[in-house]
Amino acid sequence: MSKRKKLFIITFILFLLSITYTLLIKVVDVKAVGPLGSSVGLSTINVWFHSLTGYNDIFYDISKYLGLIPFLFCGFYGLQGIMQLIKGKSLKKVDKRLIFVGILYVLMLVLYVAFDKIVINYRPILEDGVLESSYPSSHTVLALCICLSSLLISKYYIKNEVIRKYFDALTWILMITITVARLLSGCHWLTDIIGGIIISLFLVCLFYSFAYTSKKVKTKED
Repeated sequence: MSKRKKLFIITFILFLLSITYTLLIKVVDVKAVGPLGSSVGLSTINVWFHSLTGYNDIFYDISKYLGLIPFLFCGFYGLQGIMQLIKGKSLKKVDKRLIFVGILYVLMLVLYVAFDKIVINYRPILEDGVLESSYPSSHTVLALCICLSSLLISKYYIKNEVIRKYFDALTWILMITITVARLLSGCHWLTDIIGGIIISLFLVCLFYSFAYTSKKVKTKED
């Protein structure tokens, strides 16, 4: 079996897992245990974990402010794409990896808007006295999708090997820190974080499947 087929099979499995997991949260063990009597799926495990962490301002602030850094990655790769477009005067001259990572960012935005309208779970805390959509954790999706995709394409835009190694190491640390801090902050249910991870892995695998198996994309060092 070719690498391309394996990638698409893994992507499809993650797609099915994302849908199945989301549906389970919507229909399994749903109880009115959230703020203002809001219903929570998989309530037993969610309430149990939230009782361990509670709400923590420090971890919330860590995840909130570190969560801004991945937007710098978006700006960096977006700028690279714009420069290539201006220089080549054609979209065909833009690195297809940058186009695909741009599509990944758009998919993230679409899912963010969709899950804000289609509420799966509400947060375990009130934001300014208001219930807000909690699933999936947008900070988790942001951190994983942007950081993992950056790790996949950084070698093409950071030529200095030493600098790239430090950059990649810091990217891993940033991604893990945001996710763990969001988990321990108590502003999401446990299943929101897990859902964010699963959905992110699906989106990144989708990006990787197209960005690195397309005939128009060079797989060797440029």
